[in-house]
Amino acid sequence: MEHIVIIGNGISGVTAARHIRKMSDKKITIISAETDFFFSRTALMYVYMGHMKFEHTQPYENWFWDKNRIELKKGYVSNVDHQNNQLLFKSGETLSYDKLIIATGSKPNKFGWPGQDLDGVMGMYHKQDLENLEKYAPNNSVCKRAVIVGGGLIGIELAEMLNSRGIPVTFLVREKSFWDAVLPAGESAMINRHIKNHHIDLRLGMNLKEIISDEHGKVKGVVIQETGEVIDCNVVGLTAGVSPNVDFLKESGIELGRGIKVNRHLETNIPNIYAIGDCAEQHEAIGNRRPIEAVWYTGRMMGETVAQTICGNKIEYKPGHWFNSAKFLDIEYQTYGWVFGKPKEYEEQFHWKHEDDTKCLTVSYHKDTREFLGLNTFGIRMRHEVFDKWLTEKRDVDYVMQHLEEANFDPEFYKTYETTILSTFTSSQLKTA
Repeated sequence: MEHIVIIGNGISGVTAARHIRKMSDKKITIISAETDFFFSRTALMYVYMGHMKFEHTQPYENWFWDKNRIELKKGYVSNVDHQNNQLLFKSGETLSYDKLIIATGSKPNKFGWPGQDLDGVMGMYHKQDLENLEKYAPNNSVCKRAVIVGGGLIGIELAEMLNSRGIPVTFLVREKSFWDAVLPAGESAMINRHIKNHHIDLRLGMNLKEIISDEHGKVKGVVIQETGEVIDCNVVGLTAGVSPNVDFLKESGIELGRGIKVNRHLETNIPNIYAIGDCAEQHEAIGNRRPIEAVWYTGRMMGETVAQTICGNKIEYKPGHWFNSAKFLDIEYQTYGWVFGKPKEYEEQFHWKHEDDTKCLTVSYHKDTREFLGLNTFGIRMRHEVFDKWLTEKRDVDYVMQHLEEANFDPEFYKTYETTILSTFTSSQLKTA
């Protein structure tokens, strides 16, 4: 019986396993060094905030795996011997495979800061990070202050987590405005204000120089690069992005860039070895997408795609129109299509913000053809399938603006803004005409 081995029990690896099982009787083994069972990584923050227990983050009951004949193995793979179709474990064990799917995800970036491995320094990605945070920041008497380094989506989640326990937070963000490589200026500025309104000490344009140790190898402070200021703290969260978790493959003969190089079928340079999710890097990026996409839903789609190929229906990975969602403290964010932080030469952007400073939207369109290119919304929930359809139909911006109500999750709620959004849009068009 053909043996499919999957390294990594995140969304990509588990989706691949489930879909291979739906379509076949192949032997399936999932290997993880992190946890016994699959859990929802995006829910870790809610465990710390007391909204759920860790077992509630597991989408499947523990009996699910046996019932579906998916074997789970806990262990750390130290190398892949593709000539003998064998995995080597840190423990000295080996495991043979017929086909291998690598779905090892990401690891938090470290940039060689002095003190980056001290006790009390952590990312916020793995279950072990959650356990460390519980140990070093259980409350505001044990952790008098935390410093977060790096202003992305994980950084803002960690700030919200610490905030929920009344732990003061200093947030070092090297950009001049929060997430401004991704967000247009008006949105980024609104998020800066929202963070400060939550009494988080946001330091824009600031870099970490070093992390200072006490006499027991524990964090006692950080030094800011630009000013030399020392900030006393007990926890440092490193959230300056993530990188593919592929160091164990350096000697394997599998082609690596930043991640594991794959083609559109998610095949590596070695026959019968595939890579999916955060650790996979497309040889050629798909459209405006990045070659590596550390996004939950693309991981799931890659898992579904590779399962088809392994079960004899070879298909290309086609992720469709870009979308994503996140939360900035109290403000929900959604994006559909492409809205660039620094508009492209062909791109015109219309920006509307509500006077309460917690709701806004940015619509991107082609300045010559008026084709609708994308939309960002903050604090206004939209329906994904409607924008997906409009992007496919290449609707123009005027059509989209007139029909925004259809895309809103809550049309009654939206009606209160519709008139001001439309009148602002119309007057902006008169100015540019």
